This record gives sequence, structure tokens and C-alpha cells, in this order.
Amino acid sequence: MSFSFFIFKKYIKSNRNSRFLNLISTIAIGGIALGVATLIIALSVISGFEKTLTEKLTDIDSHIKVFSFTTKLPDIDNSLMKIDSICGMNLDYASPFLSNLALISFKNRKDGVTIKGIFDEGYKRKIVENIIDGNANLDSMNNLIIGKTLANKLLLKVGDRVTLFALKKNELPSPDNPPNIERFTIAAIFESGIAEYDASIAFTNLMSAQNLFSMQDEVNGIDIKLNDISKADSLTNILRKELNYPYYARSIFDLHKNIFTWISLQKKPIPIILGLIIVVAVFNIVGTLLLMVIERTNSVGILKSFGTKRRQIIQIFLLQGIYLAIIGTIAGNILALTLMQIQSKFNIIKVPTSVYFVTKVPFDFSFEIFLIVSGITLILALLASLLPSIISSRINPVTALRFD
Repeated sequence: MSFSFFIFKKYIKSNRNSRFLNLISTIAIGGIALGVATLIIALSVISGFEKTLTEKLTDIDSHIKVFSFTTKLPDIDNSLMKIDSICGMNLDYASPFLSNLALISFKNRKDGVTIKGIFDEGYKRKIVENIIDGNANLDSMNNLIIGKTLANKLLLKVGDRVTLFALKKNELPSPDNPPNIERFTIAAIFESGIAEYDASIAFTNLMSAQNLFSMQDEVNGIDIKLNDISKADSLTNILRKELNYPYYARSIFDLHKNIFTWISLQKKPIPIILGLIIVVAVFNIVGTLLLMVIERTNSVGILKSFGTKRRQIIQIFLLQGIYLAIIGTIAGNILALTLMQIQSKFNIIKVPTSVYFVTKVPFDFSFEIFLIVSGITLILALLASLLPSIISSRINPVTALRFD
């Protein structure tokens, strides 16, 4: 055991017997703990929002959508082969779809809805994962899966029969071209957690949608699901170059740019602002150590009179600063984890779904966030401990022994 560490242990024990130093140390530790916990929770919420929204959007939507500048996509089989060739091993599935607006009616209650006819089994599995009531059977004709928000608005339940009004081939209605009217059965209700989707989208099979819109054997889009979402932007750019007019590809980050821009804007200032909290908390160490230096002036004088080197004096007070920082950081990590677990389990703080797109506060329990915040705190604590440590090493032993 080094001499500096031995004296440091003695000081720690004596600090516990001093009410004044014990109170000051507790305040310093508490400040660090609160700063660390606040920053961890804030970063976890921001990261949690990003991951949760991305997961929710891709759970009910695709990574890349291929649209048409016209009412339909021509030469669909050749286009699917091109997509498969371009995406290669990154492709999970490519699913043609037909999507259009319609009017849904049930017992004098009406609302607008986007009817999406889907074909691929991979996309159907995504919908099944979000079903909260009913059976997602899209093999039968004129079966409809609607969102929870829309179901609540129209007071719909599984098994109800609704009427859909839709334009024929996207042409304005007239006496010679009346809108199509079809009866559909509510087969299931889904909840994605994204209010925009739960209130405005309904799914059926591709053939039912083609019959509803009088667009037999036609599609107006392709959903592409990748094995790695990080490749979405790069593959979207390639698809734009390779697929000819009227095809146009957009990634999920393009389609929901407002959401991801909002998250990005939230991420930029918060680490700086909340980082200042840690800086303020860490500077509590400076005040605490300076008070310890004053309190231990006689002891420092005795140590220096016995030949203790300046380097050893600096090490003693550095160890005290690091000790306070470690205790405060550990306490902050425990506090943050505890509060996050309580919120996740009991959902004490409610968030409006229409504003934040989620039903409860999402947390990212990432080890990296805890590690980065703790590491920065300890580095700042070490730097903050240098000033009082250097001051203590410059104390004149004669003056110190006479200090009262």
C-alpha cells in the first residue's frame, strides 16, 4: 500500500467523525449523483424515442417505399427483379401494394381512411404482430384490419360490417361514373402506437383493394423491408438511379422526416445543457476539497515537516476527489436506473400520444449511455480535483503548524 493511499484512508475515516466535513462531502456526492442521473435519464429518453419510433414505424411500415408518379406502377415483375438484384442480401422482402383513399361508414358515422391492399406474406406478418383483437385473416375477400383509434372513433368492433365508398380508377364521380360501394367485415384491430397510423390506415388483401378501386391487376407502390435499416438511405439513392420513370423511391427517413428531424433537434442541445449540470456538480468537489484543505492544514503541515513530498500531498487530495466522484457517480447510476425502471413499470408520467407518437415514455437501457456519462464525470472530477490538490501541496509547513 502506498503512503498516499494510507493517509487517504485515514482521512476518509476521520471525515466520517467530522459532522461538518461529512455534511459537505454528502452535498458534493448528492450534487454529482443528481447531475449524473439527470443526464443519463435525458439521454436514455432521447435515444429511446429514436429507437422506439423507428421500430414502431417499421413494424407497421417498410424501410423503403417505391411510388409511382402516375396512378399505377408499370412492368411490376421486372421492377421486382431489379429491386432484388440491387438490394441483394440486404433484402428481406419486396411487397407490391395498392393504396388509395376511401370513405368508411358505420351506423351514420363516417370518416376518411387510407385503404391499403397488401400481397406479401412478410408484410402480413408485420401486421399480425400489432393485432390486439381479432384474427388477421387477409386471405378472405373483403376482410378489413383497422387501427384502434379509428375503431374507437367509429365505435367498431371485430365482426362489424362497414361500408366503403371509393373512386373508380381515381376518376371524379359523375352520373356515368358513380363511386364504388363495397361492404367489408372488420376482421381485426391493430395498435401500432403511432396515432397517425392507428387513426387513418386500414389493411385488406390486394385483390379486395383492386376490386374496390376498380384497378384490376394493378398496384401503385412497393414496400421494401431490409435486414439492416442503416442501409436504407444508401439503397434508396441507388434505387432512384436504377429504376426508371415513373418509379420513385423514398426511405422511411424521408417519409417521416419531420419526426426524425424533431428527434435530431432534441439531441443537439440537451447533452450540452445537461452536461453543464455535471460540470456544476463536479465543481462541488472543488469547494469540498478546498474546505478539506483548510480543515486539514495542520495535518498537511505535519506531513510536510516529516518529509512528505509535494507529489504525495497532491495524490492524497486527488484520491479524495476521485473517491467523492466515484461514490456520486455510482449513486447517480443507481438513481437513474431505479427511476427509469419505476417509470417503465408503472408509467407514472403520461405522454399524449398525438404529440409524442408513443403511449409512454420510452427508455434506452443502453450500457453505453451509462458508461459514457460515468466516464466523463470521472474525468471532469479528476480535473476539478487538481486545483485544491496543488494548493494543498504548496502550504508552508511552518505556517500550517501555527494555523488554528
